[in-house]
Amino acid sequence: MTVTIVGSQLGDEGKGALVDLWGGDADVVARYQGGDNAGHTVVEGGDEYKLSLVPSGAVRDKVGVLGNGCVVNPKTLFSEIDELRERGLDPDVRVARRAHVIMPYHRVLDGIEEEAKSDSDLDAGTTGRGIGPTYEDKAGRRGIRVGDLLDPDVLRDRLEYVVPQKRALAEDVFGIDAGEAFDVDAVFEEYREIGERLKTESMTVNAGEFLGSFLDDGDDVLFEGAQGTSIDIDHGIYPYVTSSNPTAGGAATGTGIGPTVVGRGEVVGIVKAYLSRVGTGPLPTELTGDDEDLADEIREKGGEFGTVTGRPRRIGWLDVPMLRHASRTNGFTGIAVNHVDVLAGLDEVKVGHSYDLDGEELFTMPATTERWGRCEPNLREFEPWGEVDWTAVAADGYDAIPENARAYLDYISTEVDAPIYAVGVGPDREETIELANPFDE
Repeated sequence: MTVTIVGSQLGDEGKGALVDLWGGDADVVARYQGGDNAGHTVVEGGDEYKLSLVPSGAVRDKVGVLGNGCVVNPKTLFSEIDELRERGLDPDVRVARRAHVIMPYHRVLDGIEEEAKSDSDLDAGTTGRGIGPTYEDKAGRRGIRVGDLLDPDVLRDRLEYVVPQKRALAEDVFGIDAGEAFDVDAVFEEYREIGERLKTESMTVNAGEFLGSFLDDGDDVLFEGAQGTSIDIDHGIYPYVTSSNPTAGGAATGTGIGPTVVGRGEVVGIVKAYLSRVGTGPLPTELTGDDEDLADEIREKGGEFGTVTGRPRRIGWLDVPMLRHASRTNGFTGIAVNHVDVLAGLDEVKVGHSYDLDGEELFTMPATTERWGRCEPNLREFEPWGEVDWTAVAADGYDAIPENARAYLDYISTEVDAPIYAVGVGPDREETIELANPFDE
């Protein structure tokens, strides 16, 4: 069977912890979109692993696959694999031959374009790692795929076509001196050697066929999404979005496994108990003004700083219309709620239950970001809960969670019309309370 893990909000929901937890019951863990802009942290036995490209299941000694929907920076991939090996692990990571490669010129152009947007309202908070430009080239049919790196003649042809275009863009449009990132010979030599390593270590696969062979044998596959539903390029707060589809439908298109197979499996939405995000754009439930001290408290307790960028995240109350939108878009069969412990000890706990837009009450997100930005949240207040020994709570189980926190969780479950499969009360695997294992459903 399959289990698909999806972010329900704006990313940073703590998906890695659940992939790590349930990945132990899977035979394969496959990433289906995004690139090394998708920072995730896995904690095991007090050891912390910060990954941005290698699938989280690698820490659990599972086969990891980067599907064709991913964009891959091979240097990041090799660096993470080598670091895990130095720490005593032996990650088995395969890369789809149809996945697109982040090239040096993509990273340079990404930084230039984002700098040009920095003084406008269109700054989406990009990591500057070349993700967007790589997806642009994919859609424009001028990209370089992992399979191209295995054939020097094909690689050379591709580079001779695309690099002069990129050099002209850098020099004539942005007015910068094009360096080695825009030199065909230099890029060819570097990426030919990358192709040799990929070939020598037998890392590349036809993703759909490879994953399908496991499913045909009755094995279990966990699909891991990066980012979150509300920054999906089709279903998110455009243009403040990523360049791919983190939603559950991306698990099919991003791996080559059919939607009827993914749809017969479990789709688990990961929810952060409050809201956070990096970048500009609207955020109706954001804590600002008189609530800035409260936002700072939540930010510090929750470690709300980007895994990849280190940037402080904006903080808001839980946005329930956003969750309803995510549930409908993904078809959640269950949810996991993280960071319940972060809200402990606050004087007040609120959620944005609905929006007010021009006198009309809305229970889900409007289709355009401009209308969303004009929404005022209708806040619902919950009785707060105090600090407890969360390690002991995790050991004792769900009933040990403070009563007021359980009322909060029950409310979330009701609003998204999906049962709670797990509750995160700390960063370590042992601090996730499991109510149901989706592989057993």
